[in-house]
Amino acid sequence: MSEISCGVDFGTSNSTIAFYRDNRLTLVPVEGNHTTIPSAIFFERIDNTPHYGREAVNWFLERKKGRLMRSLKRVLGTSVMKQGTLVNGSPMNFSKIIGQFVRHIKEKAEAVADQQIENVVMGRPVHFIDNNPLGNKNAQEELHTIARNIGFKYIDFQFEPIAAAFAHEVHLTGEKLALVVDIGGGTSDFTVIRLSKKYLNKIDRAGDILANTGIRLGGNDFDKDLSLTGFMPELGYRSTYGEKNLQVPHKYYFELSEWSKVNALYTPRNLMQVRQYIGESHDKVRLSRLLKLLEQESGHILLGAVEDAKIALTYHDTYAAPLDFLEQGCAVETSKNSFETAIKDEVEQIATSALQCVHDAGILCQDIDLIILTGGSTEIPAVQLKFKELFPNGTISEENKLDSVGIGLAYDSKRKFLEGVSAIQ
Repeated sequence: MSEISCGVDFGTSNSTIAFYRDNRLTLVPVEGNHTTIPSAIFFERIDNTPHYGREAVNWFLERKKGRLMRSLKRVLGTSVMKQGTLVNGSPMNFSKIIGQFVRHIKEKAEAVADQQIENVVMGRPVHFIDNNPLGNKNAQEELHTIARNIGFKYIDFQFEPIAAAFAHEVHLTGEKLALVVDIGGGTSDFTVIRLSKKYLNKIDRAGDILANTGIRLGGNDFDKDLSLTGFMPELGYRSTYGEKNLQVPHKYYFELSEWSKVNALYTPRNLMQVRQYIGESHDKVRLSRLLKLLEQESGHILLGAVEDAKIALTYHDTYAAPLDFLEQGCAVETSKNSFETAIKDEVEQIATSALQCVHDAGILCQDIDLIILTGGSTEIPAVQLKFKELFPNGTISEENKLDSVGIGLAYDSKRKFLEGVSAIQ
């Protein structure tokens, strides 16, 4: 058997895996012909049989009985990781759930390679959790334990934006001072790094990496903003009830706007409370839509509609999102201007973190030659415009937006495992 190593990009929204063998990198088709797979699991209600990725989402959208779980990466390093959850009435810890998903893509790679893979570089954000060193340490340790438990023997980690830089380095001519902008589902990470094709086989790259920063904010937060400003008012968000004109509690709408929290809403207590609010509501039509959504447990369908609207507004000025699953003919009209207004504060926070990275590197914005954008949310025009304004001398490189981290991790695994560097075990 040939020596082989791999890189795993376990993302909040999507995941990839690539391996390096015989001087060749292979980006693995992990679901049909797709080299990316949504980080989603659907457990059938009868026996908790798991389904993954697009298949998992489709099982849910087809109203099959069971539990859909997404954004699992966001529980790493948090107290929720240890608490676990109920899956179709059975307790299950998140290490097992995440492990099943990562094992699934590991097995896809081993099937393509026709051999077992024991060496892995796992991607990680600069900060799993902002301003929480212990949480970040715990998150990496939890991911390390998961990797070991599913059969990886030699395990190392690399920051995701650095991996993205490695993926782009292969195609460069000359040396570039690059800023990597990696906006994932749950985090945004930045790296200032010197890149050159002549560095490809350089084992120690520490001297080329000038700075890293990161923030726990990403594409899922853009979805949340769009949901709260454009969609939730149609379900009674900020509507009032009773003689004192009290607002319906916001907790329903905030939890409905996050993939990782929506399942917690489907309780008899919440159903009872919303029915009581409807009895005194000043907007019974819209609040009744909230009740129907909770009764049919269709929060993930709504989140999918929000995500579709976000993508559509990347390319179109307006979009009508159909909500027929709640009410025949019901739709939400959204616009690019209202979406960009909703995410303005988050875009500014992301830009501030990027500027901090440049400051930490000891350089000026005009010194950046290359801006590497990776992650689906870097397609958003407001995001691209912000980085073009901040770094006017930087050429935008956008190739392999969704695969670049996985590709770069595989290149890094070659350096660490196949060229004599000791791995963390």
